[in-house]
Amino acid sequence: MDSNPPLSSTYKTLFANHPQLLDPSRIGAAECNLPIIDLRDLTKWGFFQVINYGISHDLLFQLRKFQINLFREPFEKKKKEKLLELAPENYCWGTPSATNVEQLSWSEAYHIPLNSISESVGDNMRKIIQDVSNSMSRLAHEMASILGAELGDMNGNYMKQNCTCNTCYLRLNHYPPCQEPNGAFGLAPHTDSDFLTVLYQDQIGGLQLMKEGRWVNVRPNPRALIINIGDLFQAWSNNLYKSVKHRVVANSRFERFSVAHLSEGEPPGLEPENLFEQEEEKRRSETQANNQHKTTPTYI
Repeated sequence: MDSNPPLSSTYKTLFANHPQLLDPSRIGAAECNLPIIDLRDLTKWGFFQVINYGISHDLLFQLRKFQINLFREPFEKKKKEKLLELAPENYCWGTPSATNVEQLSWSEAYHIPLNSISESVGDNMRKIIQDVSNSMSRLAHEMASILGAELGDMNGNYMKQNCTCNTCYLRLNHYPPCQEPNGAFGLAPHTDSDFLTVLYQDQIGGLQLMKEGRWVNVRPNPRALIINIGDLFQAWSNNLYKSVKHRVVANSRFERFSVAHLSEGEPPGLEPENLFEQEEEKRRSETQANNQHKTTPTYI
């Protein structure tokens, strides 16, 4: 029984209607190294890597093993059954509302709200997920304190008060190989709507960011975690820090895994929303806006 979701058959019509979306000339992006920013010598960058981050490699390795085993389960079981104490409601794949390939994300994911880890995850994995989440939360708060010093928030008080476990979640991502002739996005172009994102990825590559009007590949670094500024941080900093547009390009031969910790702020006076649906709606809106204002794609 196949473990990957039926992306090809489900979105066959979309690919048939967009045969030239991702030809080699557009995805042959230049490659760059993100600056490696040691916590002892931090410099500003919308996307940057951090070493000496205080999370054990063994702990991250245990989480990766759990993640791989989880996504190896048959697709029908992931869609309908409770697996390793994660409910079907935590699982999503593809982009159900996609009307063209530009809106489609060739991936599957489990979304774990941090305020419900004890309820949604079994005892055997609860400690690992909690430890990783707590460690990534501490790192995000430390980053906010350092970056916030430029804004007079020396202790990161804004993030402490507004980015709590009630508004944050852990996202386990899996990007299956994509054999579509013209390729696909593993994750469609977007900016993160959160405050700060902490990303742990494998060495397959595929993450690209927009730099000076061009898409550049981010070379994976096994020693580092990636931090990126979200829309809330950009707004809070009055545009001093930038929320950078990025995407993932699906690999034709290899699957890709990543874990993202997203620190969502809770705007005053608003009830917390479903964070995944908020992200998906934002990506759809960005794609529609791009389509309305251009006659030819800008992807390279």
